[in-house]
Amino acid sequence: MPDALLRQAWMTNAGTAQVMDALARVGGEDAARFVGGCVRNALLRRPVADIDIATVLAPEVVVSALQAAGLKAIPTGLAHGTVTAVAQGRPFEITTLRRDIETDGRHAVVAFTDDWREDAARRDFTLNALYADRTGAVFDPTGEGLADLRAGDIRFVGDPGARITEDALRIMRFFRFFAFYGRGEPDGAALAACSEHHSLVATLSVERIAKELLTLLAADDPRTAVRLMARTGVLGAALPEARGLAAFNALVTIETEQLFTCDPLLRLAALLPHDPIVGLATATRLRLSSAQRDRLEAALGVDPRLVSWMSPRETRRAVWRLGAAAFADRAMLAWAASDRPAAATQWRALLPMAQTWPRPTFPLSGEEVVAAGVPRGPLIGAVMRDIEAWWIDQDFPDDKLSLIERLKAVAQGMAY
Repeated sequence: MPDALLRQAWMTNAGTAQVMDALARVGGEDAARFVGGCVRNALLRRPVADIDIATVLAPEVVVSALQAAGLKAIPTGLAHGTVTAVAQGRPFEITTLRRDIETDGRHAVVAFTDDWREDAARRDFTLNALYADRTGAVFDPTGEGLADLRAGDIRFVGDPGARITEDALRIMRFFRFFAFYGRGEPDGAALAACSEHHSLVATLSVERIAKELLTLLAADDPRTAVRLMARTGVLGAALPEARGLAAFNALVTIETEQLFTCDPLLRLAALLPHDPIVGLATATRLRLSSAQRDRLEAALGVDPRLVSWMSPRETRRAVWRLGAAAFADRAMLAWAASDRPAAATQWRALLPMAQTWPRPTFPLSGEEVVAAGVPRGPLIGAVMRDIEAWWIDQDFPDDKLSLIERLKAVAQGMAY
């Protein structure tokens, strides 16, 4: 007997109705059900982002049904039974029920089926093997998904080792789901299987590892999940550059206690040695975006050294050199690495100072240097660097006259 799921707006809006109507016209009302994350999150009263649909209809029938209804049908992965429908500008991933015939840890050969239990048996975790029809009735073919969801138990469907060897990414997914949905102690069988097969993580593409890792680090509090990853060898396989959890744990504590927004990339930086070379190498290996790579490298820089007792003047000089964003990242990492809990107030005060200071533009141009009598060429840069150093040392005065006087003095004192 299915459990009732409160009807939610995403289940009945125009786009969803168009897709479900198109499938029902061909296969009847029982031909398609919502599945996976949308059902899981709806039951937990959490936001639903993606709407996935499972169906007994063959992929080519799904395409035909969508086109007959005037909807766009994209053959996303016909070999695996997946078609993406687009309705009201929103994508809906529709996958034919299937069972695995052959797997190698990354790819699977599947056969289509009309048996909901067979389809559920090939899914990763029990809380993801839940289906719901348009009326809001929830179906739990494994008989364990609803109970595990309520308890916060992240458990593999069937044998954990078998599920992992079918797709090694499920090791990373286990810890991600534990970070977002787990409560209490982790499932012992699942943890043991992840530990036993942790070396399989190295066979995954770095893009998949990076995506899973950064998503996990975006959880409100991923400390327990990351600690378990370290204990099982999974963290070392996914992120061999990681060096201890102390700074990472401290950073998450700071974010939590100070009500800062969690920052997955900064949390990644906290797992790494305080070395910009390592940051650059890690970002390059994981094929992060250029913006993420630059940020990680800058965050792990060591010069200038930041301390909690920096004066406002010293803070402005550091922000001038680093930029407000890099200064904030380095300050947070330095705070996390600090062994002086009493300095929290000082660290807390540095951040708004850096973020609100209107970083000025150096108010001197090369043409003004030439006008002061310096010949064109390399000397112009040397003079400007000299004047800029003086300007910074004077705490960025908004006084063009003093700057010009300094320029004249420097120009007169230099031998050309």
